[in-house]
Amino acid sequence: MKSSRSLVAMAAVVLLVAACNGDGNDDGNEDPPSPEPTNDTAEPDETNGHTPVTPSPPATPVSGPVEPTDVDEIVTGLDAPWSIAFLSDGEALVSQRDDATIVHVTDTGEVTEVGEVPDVEGAEEGGLLGIAFDPESPDTLYVYATMGDENTVSRTTYNGDGFGEFETVFDGIPAHPYHNGGRIAFGPDGMLYVSTGDAGNEPSSQDPDSPAGAILRITPDGEIPDDNPIDDSPVYAYGLRNVQGLAFDDDERLWSSEFGPATVDELNLIEAGGNYGWPEVEGIAGDERFIDPEHEWPVEEASPSGLAYHADTLFMASLRGERLWQIPIPDGEAGEPQAFLDDYGRLRDVVGAPDGTLWVLTNNTDGRGDPREGDDRILRVTLG
Repeated sequence: MKSSRSLVAMAAVVLLVAACNGDGNDDGNEDPPSPEPTNDTAEPDETNGHTPVTPSPPATPVSGPVEPTDVDEIVTGLDAPWSIAFLSDGEALVSQRDDATIVHVTDTGEVTEVGEVPDVEGAEEGGLLGIAFDPESPDTLYVYATMGDENTVSRTTYNGDGFGEFETVFDGIPAHPYHNGGRIAFGPDGMLYVSTGDAGNEPSSQDPDSPAGAILRITPDGEIPDDNPIDDSPVYAYGLRNVQGLAFDDDERLWSSEFGPATVDELNLIEAGGNYGWPEVEGIAGDERFIDPEHEWPVEEASPSGLAYHADTLFMASLRGERLWQIPIPDGEAGEPQAFLDDYGRLRDVVGAPDGTLWVLTNNTDGRGDPREGDDRILRVTLG
């Protein structure tokens, strides 16, 4: 089933200037469900004839900013989808958190299960989370998943029909029912960036030697790069609570979206070796020991997960906020956010497609939302 609607009239301009040095409690953002929605605290093969599918090449920079103009429902009936990884032909793989499966989705909305990721064991927010292809090894898929008491990054091959063996490349990331991070993305430097959560241990975010509450930077083989900001450590930035969105802009700068506890959520511009303050401060604190976010939102308007960049514009999927935030950055600084897609419920991921559209995952079947007929969905958003 496919439907289309104009989004121009749906935009709500919101200027967010609330500054907070909050020490609120940890009741929101992907914490245990409650009656009220809580903020959220995947060469031809000579043996079988299959041709590996390659991920999308980097898009040619387009002048922006841009805004959503139309939306189509291209897929319905997904089960707690979490992450999208595109192929060069405009098709994609999508991870499903709770049953640890990955499905293949065509650009016309046909869905086929590819397979299950072995040994995934996670409760509540844990399970099969982020997925990403390695641009330098087009048939290699990386997976972030909860494996009992730890989160791991593993990789496998994808030949267009199924997966090869799964190999662990990085482990030892603390796991917990809440705050597991889970987004992975390859940077312009060829390194793999991994977002983690504090896993319920807030002080670990201030430990530059801990992989919890951080953004990690590792080689595709899981090794620590020689030029990481902290010697002999995978930690690229720390002092973070629960990052679930990573995006690089045209200047190769890394942006992240982060769940706060009960007061504000954050959009951060990541600096190598930077300390972003959690749990010592929350939001824009003006504390010179820490790096302030570029923007903050009240948690009821955000609870951010996926983050995408296209044409001088960031797009941030919001769970409790149930909207897609558009943030222009034409001069390199985050401008005034606008809200779109505010009638589809919780939004988990947003990813730029090879054709210049955005694909957006709804997330109403994960135990936190209010599922409606057809959930969960993939929405294709046209930009203009």
